[in-house]
Amino acid sequence: MFRSFYPDECAESAYDINYKALYKQGYQGLLFDIDNTLVEHDADADLRAIELIRELKNIGFKICLISNNDEERVKRFNKDIKVKYIYNARKPSPENYYKAMRITGTKKNTTVFIGDQLFTDIYGAKLAGIRNIFVKPIGAEKEIQIVLKRYLEKIVLYFYRKQKNDKRFQKK
Repeated sequence: MFRSFYPDECAESAYDINYKALYKQGYQGLLFDIDNTLVEHDADADLRAIELIRELKNIGFKICLISNNDEERVKRFNKDIKVKYIYNARKPSPENYYKAMRITGTKKNTTVFIGDQLFTDIYGAKLAGIRNIFVKPIGAEKEIQIVLKRYLEKIVLYFYRKQKNDKRFQKK
C-alpha cells in the first residue's frame, strides 16, 4: 500500500548527494524542490545553495526548480541562482515534471528529482517515471499541513526502512 510513496533513494541532504556519480551514470537533468530541500522554508538562496547550483552547472547538469509556491517566492529564491523554474507546480501531478524535462531537454531516464516530501515531491516524480532522491527536510516545519504530512511520512518511512533495512533515517 505504501510502496507507491517509497523513494528510489534517500540522502541526508541535497548537499550530500554524489552528483558526479549521477552524471557519470548518464543523468543530465536535475529537478529540485526548494523549500526544506535546498533552504529552510521561505528562505532566500544562501551561499551553500548558490555554490551547489554553480557546481552542478559546471559538471554539466541542466537544472530546473519545481515548486508548489507562487511565482514571487520562486523568483526570489532564484534571483542569484538563475536557473529555469516552474511555480504553482501542483505536485504531485506529473504534468510539470514533464514540462521541466522539456525545459531541460532531458528524458525520464536521464533526469533525477530531489525533494523532501514523500506525498508531493517523490510521489509526483514516481508518477512521471523519474528517478527520485528523498532528502531529510532542512529546518523546522512552519505550515500546519506539512507538519501533519510529516507524521504520515514517518509511517511510510518506517515500512520503507523495514523493507530496505535503510538505517540512515532511523533515530540515533
